[in-house]
This record gives sequence, C-alpha cells and structure tokens, in this order.
Amino acid sequence: MLRLRLFRSFGSLVGALLIASCADPALQSLTAPLDAAAERGSGAGSVTSSVTNAAADLELHALWWSNKGKTPVKVSQRVDRLGGRISIPETGFTMDIPAGALSLPLTITVTADEKYVAYKMEPTGTRFKKDVTITQSLRNTTIAGQPLRTSIFAAYISDDNVKLSGKVPVLEIEPSTTIFSPLNARLPEAQVWIIRHFSRYMLASG
Repeated sequence: MLRLRLFRSFGSLVGALLIASCADPALQSLTAPLDAAAERGSGAGSVTSSVTNAAADLELHALWWSNKGKTPVKVSQRVDRLGGRISIPETGFTMDIPAGALSLPLTITVTADEKYVAYKMEPTGTRFKKDVTITQSLRNTTIAGQPLRTSIFAAYISDDNVKLSGKVPVLEIEPSTTIFSPLNARLPEAQVWIIRHFSRYMLASG
C-alpha cells in the first residue's frame, strides 16, 4: 500500500517541484531531482525516495541543523480556502497549501525543532483535501556542501515524546525528492515532499 501511494503521488510531486522552484528565488537555480540510488548507477533521471518494506519497520536517523538553535522557531498563519504559503526563513522551510485543500479557514502553527530538521505542525490531526508541498533548504543542515551518500527520507513520526536522537521509529514515509546543485550534481540543496495530514515530520537518512 505504501509503495502504491508513493507512485500515485509522483505526478503531484513533480508539479510541486516546478511551483517551488518558480516561487522561491533561492531554488530557481537548482537542478532536476536525483536520488542516491540513481547516483550509484541503479538508474538515470529523477526518481522519488521510496521504500519496499512497511514504514512501521523503519528506523531512520534524523538530520541535524548545522547551527543548533537555543529555542524552537515557531510561526502561525491563518489559511483559508484560497490556500497560502507558510515560511520559516530561519530554517529554510516553506509550506505551500493549494486552493481547495481546506474547507474552512484554519490557523496553522509550525514549530521547528532546535536540534534536528524536524517540525511540529498543528492543529494535530488536520487533514487536507489536496496535496500540501513542503520545501526544505538543506543549506543549514549538516549535509550541506557534501556529496549525498544515502537517500533522504521525509518521515512522519509519532506525536508523543519520541526522541529524535539515534534511530527514530517511523510511522510513514512521504513521497519526496532531493534537488541538487546546478554546479555539482552530487551536492543536495533542498528536499521537497508531499503531505496530506499533520503533525510531526522529520528529514532523515537510513
């Protein structure tokens, strides 16, 4: 079921990449997406991060910020039926909500973790009628400026007090794509992924 969901969302993700690159000047110079598997010679072109086993069996390592903050960064914004964009410039995070994704106006709050590339999105349990696109710059993370050695996953994790240190149990893997630098096709610059519900997500590697 997970694998089918990833393939179904691929078309939406490709469209989302085009929107993200046009809307954010910082991403306009980035190349078409690749993943670590493609770089290792398993295929050519752009592919999404995917897994063949159940998400419940996965344990991933959360990515770290290169400069850890002392306090979490939080933003809140009212979004209505027309959609909108929520950004956290300090972390390079952008959430694009399309028109028609919400039936009623809603105040959305996004809180960035102070150590890890992870976010709490509220109200918890919110579900969207259309794909919501998340774009995360990798320039402020510990993998910035280094060749990508393993795939990056966008993972949904439990809202209870699950610690993000070490191996983190994952509930769900979201369709995602890594965008690479136009100057070096091995240097990751951003991750784009699709969500349909809130609330806690992280970027991670295997």
